[in-house]
Amino acid sequence: MTLLQKLFGILTVLTIFWIIIQLVKKGKLREEYSWLWLLTGLILIIVVLWYDLLLIISKLIGAVYPTTTLFIFGIVFLILLSLHFAIKISHLTYEVKNLAQKISFLEAENEQGDPGDKPVS
Repeated sequence: MTLLQKLFGILTVLTIFWIIIQLVKKGKLREEYSWLWLLTGLILIIVVLWYDLLLIISKLIGAVYPTTTLFIFGIVFLILLSLHFAIKISHLTYEVKNLAQKISFLEAENEQGDPGDKPVS
């Protein structure tokens, strides 16, 4: 890997770090998700600085080119991310259903009124 490629890689990752920190500061990205992106950036810096590690991993998985290894891990990362968000969406759907049922119950209870409120004849 040439020096220009390393500088470009490091500059790109540092830009991503800055964007993630800005998104967290503005409240557009929750802290619980920021660690995942920061960890991904850290792994990218390690790969940029220690290119031989990428070559070793490529040989271990049988990839001919290091770029193939990066694409494979990128696709696996996106699949795992999609699975994580699918689990979160399923949980939130369940929570919304429960909240809707509770609201319906409370509204029905409110319409009936409290039996203790009726005047005694």
